[in-house]
Amino acid sequence: MCSRVFLFLMGALYICCQVLCPGDYIAELVVESNYTVDAQAILSILNTKSLQLNSTQGADYTVTISQNELVAECLIVGNEATECNCSTGYTWSNDVCYYYNCCTETTCKANVSDITPLCVHKVDVHISGTVTLSQSWDTTKSAQLQNILQRLNGLQYLNITKSGNNSDFQAVVSVRLDTKKLQDIVTTLQTTLSATVWVNTLGMVTMLSPNTTVCYNSSQVLKCTFEEATDSAGWNMAHNGQSFILNTGTVVQLDNNCTTPQYNSCTALTVKNVTGAWAGTYECGFITGSVRHTARKHLSVALLPDVITMVTSPLTGDCSQQQTGSVNITIFTTIPQTTEEKYEVWWSYKGTGRNTLYNTSNNDSLVYTFTAPISCQETSDAQYFNVTFKNTKGQERSTRVDIPVIYVGRRFCENETDEVLWPKTPAQNTVVNRECPSGRVGYKARTCEGPKWQPVFDYCINQQLNKVVNDVDNFLKGLGATQEKAVTIFQGLNNSSSTSSNNIADIFASIDILNRMSGASDNTVLQEDIFPSFINAASNMVNNNWSAVNDSVRHTMSSTYLQSVEGLVKNIKVNTSQGVNSPNLELKFCSSTECNVSVFDIGVNINKTNGTLKTVAVKNLMYKLRNNYMNMTPTRLLLSATLEDNNDPSVNIRLEFPNDHLNNTKALCVFWNTAAGNWSDVGCTVMNTSDENRTVCECTHLTPFSVLMSKGEVPASSKVLDIITNVGLGVSVCCLLIFLTIESLVWSAVVKTNLSHFRHTAMVNIAVFLLLADVSFLASTSPDILSETWCLVLTVCKHLFYLAMFCWMLCLSIVLVHQLMFVFSPLRKRVFIVFSSFVGYVCPVLIVGSSYVYTYYTNRPYYDKETCWLVFEKPLEGSMHAFLLPVGTVILTNLFFMMVVILTLMKSSILEINKADDKGTAKSILKVVIFLTPVFGVTWIFGFFKLMLKEDGPLYNGVDFCFTVLNTFQGAFILITGCFTEQKVKEELLKIILAKSKGKSDTMNLISATDPKDK
Repeated sequence: MCSRVFLFLMGALYICCQVLCPGDYIAELVVESNYTVDAQAILSILNTKSLQLNSTQGADYTVTISQNELVAECLIVGNEATECNCSTGYTWSNDVCYYYNCCTETTCKANVSDITPLCVHKVDVHISGTVTLSQSWDTTKSAQLQNILQRLNGLQYLNITKSGNNSDFQAVVSVRLDTKKLQDIVTTLQTTLSATVWVNTLGMVTMLSPNTTVCYNSSQVLKCTFEEATDSAGWNMAHNGQSFILNTGTVVQLDNNCTTPQYNSCTALTVKNVTGAWAGTYECGFITGSVRHTARKHLSVALLPDVITMVTSPLTGDCSQQQTGSVNITIFTTIPQTTEEKYEVWWSYKGTGRNTLYNTSNNDSLVYTFTAPISCQETSDAQYFNVTFKNTKGQERSTRVDIPVIYVGRRFCENETDEVLWPKTPAQNTVVNRECPSGRVGYKARTCEGPKWQPVFDYCINQQLNKVVNDVDNFLKGLGATQEKAVTIFQGLNNSSSTSSNNIADIFASIDILNRMSGASDNTVLQEDIFPSFINAASNMVNNNWSAVNDSVRHTMSSTYLQSVEGLVKNIKVNTSQGVNSPNLELKFCSSTECNVSVFDIGVNINKTNGTLKTVAVKNLMYKLRNNYMNMTPTRLLLSATLEDNNDPSVNIRLEFPNDHLNNTKALCVFWNTAAGNWSDVGCTVMNTSDENRTVCECTHLTPFSVLMSKGEVPASSKVLDIITNVGLGVSVCCLLIFLTIESLVWSAVVKTNLSHFRHTAMVNIAVFLLLADVSFLASTSPDILSETWCLVLTVCKHLFYLAMFCWMLCLSIVLVHQLMFVFSPLRKRVFIVFSSFVGYVCPVLIVGSSYVYTYYTNRPYYDKETCWLVFEKPLEGSMHAFLLPVGTVILTNLFFMMVVILTLMKSSILEINKADDKGTAKSILKVVIFLTPVFGVTWIFGFFKLMLKEDGPLYNGVDFCFTVLNTFQGAFILITGCFTEQKVKEELLKIILAKSKGKSDTMNLISATDPKDK
């Protein structure tokens, strides 16, 4: 008997029930008949009927067929003869092809009517591959390759191209291939041909991406899904003829954890803040074995210029000869050439106006040029021009150039020419010149302080190094962030640093490259073959002493360098490398549980349970880092230790540093505190050792370590002096507050004469200014946490208040000596007020103000950021002399006056030999010395002794100790000598205390007398 079987694909079956929500489903319906059946009749019946179905759980469903299509038709005659054909637009499924060998669109003679699916929709799947032999191709191998590829199901097209030992092929099939079967074909090729085979497919992966042009600086998400589970996933992007592998970075974010029950492989790509660099063709890929399934889509971006360069001619506006009118400035605005976007461009002056601009082509750039006037009428507002670009999405991007203007009567710097011309520039303005020597790109900048120029800041870097900078920028974003690219970057950095290690601009850029690659290594895994180029490049960078920049910049550069080197050493994976040695850096590894290594003669010992110890020693860096231990000298070596793949809860590391042949020194083990940007000894201890040529340190953490050296016991005594300083100033502040309180209480009682008024007025002013100075000093004891503004403010306060204190001490000494020498010619009150006000108030302000103005106009530093105090450069140079000279004058004057008082007492005792003996005279002289020394500021003479002594001298520490103790407790001495040794003050204070006590006693008696309990 003949049977005719019709197979239909009924798509989108609507299932309605109370348990399941409505949904669309795909199903196959097989219709079997023992006689000839008209297919169209069956289809028409299905269009008008609903079906009742039962699920495997026994639930009933009503199914309405919304669309149906004839898929295949089979004619079966008995058990032998079978003919099956796929309908137009369909082809045999993979199961039919690989199990029944029906792989073309011809009639299948096998009985496949029960195979599901029997036929599938045709799709175009492109297959490309490369076969690499160890020997040349011959006709036999070419035939074998073609025969094996003919096994592909639904093969429509095949082309093979041979070149040397390689053979590339392209094929098109009309069915979605099964990856396992495709891998079997690849494996057969590899075995048969003894070759390496890689295969890519296009058309099996679904990609979701924006289908319209996206906005500039928007964030976009692209997502690829694939039904089969795969080993790995990745993304590529093609832009301007270049292909880049994408990895997670500052712009790119990859997410491979988006799988669903339907899609066992998924990868999502997020591109943040897309610019023109991110417009291109994106390709995702899923890899299984030697097979990679891909999908591609183009992402179009409404562009705006990523880089806008504005140059003016001339660089400044010269209105020094006219108060009105204007001068013309020509502005050249340059952007990279583009054919993908037509911009609307205009310029405006100070944010007003809209003047259309048109471009001219210059090589790979577009240049917009215009000439416009700027006003010569003086204004406090900046004079500037804006150039604005607008894209097809209506987005705008503007850039601005400020024009420094020299107004009539204002300070400016004259024209100067070194390698480039620096035009007349108004004070407090910076001029940027983009002219660089041949082979270099960048700019030079110079600030006019008026009337002198500051040194030139040169950022013209080597062109080859600039290419490395651009590559690193892309790497950090995630564009081309691969191991191979990282190797290329460090090789380029090494080549550049070896030829231009003395150029500070190249060093600055090279350190920035290290810093960026250190950050990128947090996202991209880097392997050990980077180490040689990296270590050699880093070694070249510290050959130079970096003297072309100031201390602040040098400290920042060295700290960034150290953090970058440490970060890279920590993140780069180690496999078999034993280390790298270079002139200034030595790197070694240890994987055993007990590590004993030596780098640059620094012994390192650590016990660990697992992981790899990485140690790198650095030369020529210590003197570039900020040294917050003022009395200590850094040694020549620094060591950084890190652990990879270690989970020990705590570590103890032992380090042995060479002593650099320094005799009679005290060592301090320190580590570099990255957060604070200075050295710290927390967690590190100096251990006793019998070897005088070694310093042994034990630390409880892993960071960059080193040793600081000083003569004698300065580090220990320095800590003691710091404690004494803080305690002494705190005590002084409290004592001065008590003194001022007492003065306010007893003032009316003790100030009865002009002399007492003079004395107490001077003492109060001395106490007030000393109090303010001590508070300012305490506020500046940690300069590293203060901003530059606060540091300057506190420096000015200390300078002013201490000078005011000394000036009032001078007033007091003059009054006392005048009264002593001219007993019958007392000083008038008005004269004293005028004189003391000028000396005590006006003179300090004049000295501080003039010293600040002088340093400002001579481009000299007024204060030191590291100490928040005045600057001492050398004798008679530096702002410190605006303090030392006045204070020294006051101290010498007061010391002279004190000697006058002592001689006067001695003279009186000689004339009145019968009334007093030598013992009484000695007591009087001793009282004068004790009482007048604090209020005359004589104790500060120890500070001048310090300046004259060498720090390693035998007397230096003793003088330093005396200076610290006597002057930090000066407030306490003033309280004692000004109140407790003053008879009238003591008596009046005692009266006040007794009066209050008596008042309380009388009150208590009154309460007792009126208490009801006593009645």
